[in-house]
Amino acid sequence: MKDISHLYEGLYGKRFDRKAMDERFAALEKTHEELFGSQEEIALFSTAGRTELAGNHTDHNLGKVIAGTINLDTIAAVSLRSDSRVVVKSEGFPVVDVDISDLTIKDEEKNTTDSLIRGIAAAFVNRGLRTGGFQANTTTKVLRGSGLSSSAAIEVLIAEIFNSLFNDDVLPPVELAKIGQYAENVYFGKPSGLMDQIGCAQGGIVGIDFADNKNPVLTPIDVNFEDYGYSLVIVDTKGDHANLTPEYAAVPAEMKAVAAYFGKKVLREVDFAQFIAALPALRKALSNDRAVLRAYHYFTENLRVEAMLSALKANDIEAYLKGVQESGNSSFRFLQNVYAASQPQEQGLSVGIAVSELVLKGKGIVRVHGGGFAGTIQAYVPDELLDEYISKMDALFGEGAATVLAIRHLPATRLC
Repeated sequence: MKDISHLYEGLYGKRFDRKAMDERFAALEKTHEELFGSQEEIALFSTAGRTELAGNHTDHNLGKVIAGTINLDTIAAVSLRSDSRVVVKSEGFPVVDVDISDLTIKDEEKNTTDSLIRGIAAAFVNRGLRTGGFQANTTTKVLRGSGLSSSAAIEVLIAEIFNSLFNDDVLPPVELAKIGQYAENVYFGKPSGLMDQIGCAQGGIVGIDFADNKNPVLTPIDVNFEDYGYSLVIVDTKGDHANLTPEYAAVPAEMKAVAAYFGKKVLREVDFAQFIAALPALRKALSNDRAVLRAYHYFTENLRVEAMLSALKANDIEAYLKGVQESGNSSFRFLQNVYAASQPQEQGLSVGIAVSELVLKGKGIVRVHGGGFAGTIQAYVPDELLDEYISKMDALFGEGAATVLAIRHLPATRLC
């Protein structure tokens, strides 16, 4: 294996374990040879998961968010094929084998990795770019079902393989993100925004303004929270996402119902002052105070994102963390996605936030992470409290519930 250790800090932050990383990539190459035979050249790729730092539930109404690429990644060993097949063996899953000479949408492939591969290949062809056959094996550290976008990481990974092997890396990360979204929307059959894919593709911390959803404006920020004495921790509360689809769907639907009152499609097209002035009439017209409160969250969250980006640019970590706390409070009180109204007996996120505040003693910050209702919370933990915090969260939700993250500064990339 080629020495790629000079890339480790950019991939995994300052606290990486070089020996563990060397062993991980060596095992990946060995598995590739076992699966596909000895190869003249094996290329290595890495695409990370992402964490949402601000902008909770705003992207679907063309709002503003802050996302961070993280040190948990999906890596792949890849070699070329002489035919048009893309063969992918992901650790723990059956082999996926797709002949990309046929790029038609197939109903029987909906909700499968096959559809994503076919859709990504189609997106390259639609842009006048090249595709070809390859074989790959992957392994991942991106936690599934924890709001870190493991599926988007796979999409961006496949797109970067096509981009590098056949097109000399002509596409920047944001275009890889758009290709992943296209495959997910059109071929996989899942409507989704673009935040997850951008967060996985871009590298670092990035502000994203979705006013023009097809061409979002990105504001990259170079920040390491470790430099300020904080660790970013995700806690999986082991909540059950089953039967929560109506809860998730209601958030954008209710926000758009408020927009419709003003004759608009999304809240981004509504003026905040106009919204406040119309509150008495709006409440009567909708008969849905939750929708009104969720819209209020949307408007104030957009303002918070701007303030938090400014704080990060100015290296004002205290102002940034104040925004994180306000965002978490707004999600709890106004967005109301910390527990499901349909299942009030299940409040793992609320319990996690309560115990976190007890442990952090006002020295750190905790908030809901991602979609909410079940899943994960996110905490900024001072270094001196990190061991205690992990211990308390693991005791509460099970061994391994707490995962320490770092911001990854490299984009989705070919390593060698």
